[in-house]
Parts: sequence; C-alpha cells; structure tokens
Amino acid sequence: MLTMYSTTWCGYCRRLAAQLDRAGIGYTVVDIEQDLAAAEYVTGVNGGNQTVPTVQFPDGTALTNPTITQVKQRLAP
Repeated sequence: MLTMYSTTWCGYCRRLAAQLDRAGIGYTVVDIEQDLAAAEYVTGVNGGNQTVPTVQFPDGTALTNPTITQVKQRLAP
C-alpha cells in the first residue's frame, strides 16, 4: 500500500487523493504537520524541503508531487 505524506491545506494532495480513489489504488495519508517523524522523512527525501504530496511506495522508494500516471507506472508489475 502507498503512503501519501500530506497536509490538511495542500490542494495538490487533495487532487492526488481523489485520483487515487477513482483509480481504486489504496493508500494511507500521513499529515506531516501532526507527525514529526513523517515530516523528517519528507524533508530527507526532498533535499531538505517539506514538499507534499510525497508518496512512498511499498518498495520504499518515493516520488514528490507525482501525477496519477507516474503512480500507476511505478505500481505496474
């Protein structure tokens, strides 16, 4: 399952969540403003920036502000 690191105010996060829902792709949302470890993870994979959405894939890799097409491609067998 995907993990989408987000904030409550992020429009790009809401858009990606809606696209994931429509595509039937399961995910968990983690609010980086409420979870310090999550904020540190996002900062670590984004060159020191807290850029959201950051999506972590089951294999441990991450994409920052991906399109739904990029997510689908990364999940394809």
